Amino acid sequence: MIEHMNVAVLVLAGLVTFSIFTSLLSYRIGAPLLLVFLGVGLLAGDGGVGGIIFDDASAAYMIGSVALAMVLFDSGFHTPIKAVRMAALPSLSLATLGVVLTAAVVAVPACLLLDMSWIEGLLLGSIVGSTDAAAVFFLLRVGGIHIRDRVRSILEVESGSNDPMAIFLTLILIRFLVDRSTHIGFGGFVILNLLREFGIGALAGLVGGAVIVQAVNRLGIERGLLPVAGLAMSLMLFAATALVGGSGFLAVYVAGLVAGNSRLVAPDTMRRFQDGTTWLAQITMFLTLGLLASPNEFPPLILPSLGIAFVLIFVARPLAVWIGLLPFHMSRNEIAFVSWVGLRGAVGILLAILPMVSGMENGRVFFNVTFMVVLVSLAVQGWTIGPVARWLGQVVPRRIGPVERMELEIPGAAHELVAYRIVANSLVAQGHRLPRWASPSLVVRDGRSLLGSGVQKLKPGDMVWLFAKPERVPHLDRLFASPAQAAEADRQFFGDFPIDPRVRMGELAVMYGLPVPEEACELAVAAWLEGSLGTRPGIGDRVPLGEVELIVRALDADDNIGEVGLAAEPTQVDKPRLPLFPTGREVRARARRWVGRFRRRGTP
Repeated sequence: MIEHMNVAVLVLAGLVTFSIFTSLLSYRIGAPLLLVFLGVGLLAGDGGVGGIIFDDASAAYMIGSVALAMVLFDSGFHTPIKAVRMAALPSLSLATLGVVLTAAVVAVPACLLLDMSWIEGLLLGSIVGSTDAAAVFFLLRVGGIHIRDRVRSILEVESGSNDPMAIFLTLILIRFLVDRSTHIGFGGFVILNLLREFGIGALAGLVGGAVIVQAVNRLGIERGLLPVAGLAMSLMLFAATALVGGSGFLAVYVAGLVAGNSRLVAPDTMRRFQDGTTWLAQITMFLTLGLLASPNEFPPLILPSLGIAFVLIFVARPLAVWIGLLPFHMSRNEIAFVSWVGLRGAVGILLAILPMVSGMENGRVFFNVTFMVVLVSLAVQGWTIGPVARWLGQVVPRRIGPVERMELEIPGAAHELVAYRIVANSLVAQGHRLPRWASPSLVVRDGRSLLGSGVQKLKPGDMVWLFAKPERVPHLDRLFASPAQAAEADRQFFGDFPIDPRVRMGELAVMYGLPVPEEACELAVAAWLEGSLGTRPGIGDRVPLGEVELIVRALDADDNIGEVGLAAEPTQVDKPRLPLFPTGREVRARARRWVGRFRRRGTP
């Protein structure tokens, strides 16, 4: 007994360790890291080189559900509230209508290629209908590219909020297929369950998040136990919400949003702990799902799975995104990129276990097809996100170079203690004076500690310690950072030179000979830009004006336009790269033209 236990621990720990070390290879060849974890589990399982037999679908579903709850709580915790404000309505549209449309379109090839009924095809579409939060958050936050704020916010909020809809549709359709007594009044049954699960889940998440914040801040818990307590309470919330008929996954995501955007006693301690536990949860989830798969069952389903993956990636997801974002002010390139970052991952495979657990006759087919669709999605879309983002002009160039910064949290204080290592060619190293509110408290030079007040000039290699308010840290980053390398990319993206956002449009017209409408002459440049965009501004947004372009270069602390750039010649950054995805304005303009032609033809 003890010997078997030791062998099991050795094998499981070895798989996790091997997955972590394999991540080094994935960074070198650019492979999506989560695809590597899934591949390790697949190779170690039955039919792979490891030969580990694991066929307990119920245990796999339980492990995957707990791991997914941990990932969703962390996803919400790391999502700033300004991202939610910026992307709430578009993300909600994609998380609801988008999932339903994706499921409906995928049902067509599922029926034709796998000889399924329409309900079974719709079930398969629901299983692969949602994007994977773990995959999307990893690629956007760790992938080394900085995406435009609005697009990034939509993708993050959508990936964290669309899982409950896919889970709900999957459970409802399985119940419909297994229990024929639910067929009567099925439409009303679906609507009532939808309102109940989402209503209870959202309310429980708000209340649970507030309880977690109060417990962390007021109970005097040992600092090392704070993140453990927060994670344990989030899992309690997940289970309790599900027991009373709500969506536990929605509840933990909302609770993470509430907790992550509240003032906590030790936020950095919680973030660091959650980073580690979330990685462990993702590795465990992908390894478990990989072990459950049997590659020897794949060959007869490879071609149908490839066909379904093709329709999902190139038809269903783009169509659902285009329709879901049509009411909002999104450019063609933004819609195209959002449609491409529709990565499928562990959520789909986890849901594909449910037909097996429920005893459906062809339950294994759902699992195998979904597994291969996920592999294709992670390989094709995950491997190409960087190049596609650059091709569609969605990458924001760095305006400053790398920053060597450390932070220390001070519980209950309004300031942070930050430390910078001065690099050559930074503004500080070139003699730029620090602001009065950023006087160094300590300078470490050549292994000696010096009081900041006694240091006349800072030199490259010095480590400077100072106190600053959190909102002022980005300004210090600019002073201590090395210079940015991509000056040409910066010019193309942000314009040739900055202009004051408070300048009147009339003054701008006189200075540069621009065709400014008379009614806009008294408006400030920032106000005119916001009105022309028709939505919350984001860094990189641009509006053509005659032969020039006005560009949002930076936002202030309140997410208003803080800096505007002017490009002497309109750039090609936002030029549509695909003859697809007409915007809402273009669709309305075409509709007006068609109506006008119809009326003229009908006029005697």
